[in-house]
Amino acid sequence: MATIVVMPQLGNSVESCIIVEWLVSEGDTVAVDQTLCSIETDKSTMEVPSTDAGTVLKLLWAEGDEVPVKDPLIILGEAGEDISALVPSDSAAEEAPAPQDSPETEAPEAPAPSFATTAANGAVSPRARALAGSKGIDTASIAEGSGPHGRVIERDVQAVIAQGPAYTSAATQLGGTAVSGTGLGGRVTTADLLKPAPQAPAPLAVTSADFPGASTTEKLKGVRKVVAQRMMASLQESAQLTLNTSANAQGLLALRKKLKNAEESLGLGKITLNDLVCYAVVKTLPKYPAFNATLEGLDFTLFEQVHLAFAADTPRGLLVPVIRSAQSLSLKQFSAEAKRLASEAIEGTIAPDYLSGGTFTVTNIGSFGIESFTPVINRPQTAILGVAAITPRPVVTAEGEIGVEQRLGLSLTIDHQVIDGADGARFLKDLVRAIENIDVTVLA
Repeated sequence: MATIVVMPQLGNSVESCIIVEWLVSEGDTVAVDQTLCSIETDKSTMEVPSTDAGTVLKLLWAEGDEVPVKDPLIILGEAGEDISALVPSDSAAEEAPAPQDSPETEAPEAPAPSFATTAANGAVSPRARALAGSKGIDTASIAEGSGPHGRVIERDVQAVIAQGPAYTSAATQLGGTAVSGTGLGGRVTTADLLKPAPQAPAPLAVTSADFPGASTTEKLKGVRKVVAQRMMASLQESAQLTLNTSANAQGLLALRKKLKNAEESLGLGKITLNDLVCYAVVKTLPKYPAFNATLEGLDFTLFEQVHLAFAADTPRGLLVPVIRSAQSLSLKQFSAEAKRLASEAIEGTIAPDYLSGGTFTVTNIGSFGIESFTPVINRPQTAILGVAAITPRPVVTAEGEIGVEQRLGLSLTIDHQVIDGADGARFLKDLVRAIENIDVTVLA
C-alpha cells in the first residue's frame, strides 16, 4: 500500500522549506531513515529521512520549490502500484469529456486527493514577505501566487521586481518608461519620466585572457546561499555603524585560570573566555533596551528577556544558535547551554527553533588573531558585538611609565536608524567596565 512522506515540521517558527536537492529518483528503492532530500529554511539546511521503506513512485515537487510543512513530499509503495488517486493532476479537467446538458442529473464533484490541503487564501511565505517588504512591493497586488494553492512565494515577488517599478496614476497617463522611481514605495512619478535618461557607459570587453587558468562555477546553495541572502539584506535594510574599543583582559585571564583550576566536582573547568565575555554582554544589555531589540520596517520591538545568539562555525557553514532567557542563567548554566547548542550545530542535530528568535548576537573570531573587524548585523536585530583577539598593547601607567597590557578587542555594529553613536559608545563603555571587573559581574 502506498504511503505519503510529508514535509516535516522543523520547529514552531518554520512554515515552509525549500527543496535544495533530491537524493533519490523515481523508481529507487529506499529504506527507513534513508535521506530523501536536503531542504533549507531561512536559517539552515536539513535532511529529510524516509519514514517508510519502499519504491519511490512519485516526487511531488521539484528542486527549488517551496513546500509548506506537513504537505506531501513523496509517495512510496510497491513498484507498479496505482497511485492515480493520490496524485493531483492539472490536466485531468482537460482530458475529461465535456458533460452533457441534463436537467435531471448533475455530475458529482470529484473528490480531492487524500492529501489535499486547504486553500492558501492569500497566504504569503515568510521569504516572499521579507523580499517584498525590502523592495516596497504590496503582495496584495499579486493576484495568485505560484506556490501550493495559490500561495505567494519568493519567485512571485522576483517576477514583479523583474517587471520594473510601479507607476503613479499621473505617470501612467503621461506615458513613457523609467528604470526606477523616486516616489513612495519606489513608484515612478511624472518627475522621473521628465528627467533626461543617463548615458550608460560603454561595456568593457571581456576576453578569456582576463581570467587565465582553469576555473569552476557553481550555484550557491544550502547554508552558504542563506547566509549570502541574509547578509546582503542586512546591509540593504539597515544603517550600520561600527564602533571599536578594547578592554583590559587581565581580570578575564585571572578568573579563567581560577575556574580551570577549581575542583572538578564544581564543574567550572570548561568555562571559556568567550563564555565570560558573553555573560558580561548579558549583564550589560538590560541597561540598553534598544540594543536588545528588533526592527522590522517601522516596527521597533524591545524585549525584556535576553535571547543571546552567537555565531558558530560549522562544517555546513555559519549557524547562529540562540541561548534562551540568558539573563536568568548562572555562569555555569550559561556555559553548559552554549556548549550544548554549539555541539548540536556542528553535528547538524540542532532543532531549528534554536536557530531563530535571537535579540542580540555575539560573534568571536579572536582565535584567528583578528584584532578588529566589522560584524554585520543579524537582521532584524539592531546590534551585534564582534569579539577579537587578546593582544599585548603598550599603555602609559598613572605614574607616566610605559607598560604592556593584554587587551581584548571589541567591535560593536549598531543600526543607526534606532541607535545613536553616543549610545553605542555608552554601551561599550559599560561593557568594558563589566569585562574588566568580571569577577564582580558574574556575581551580580
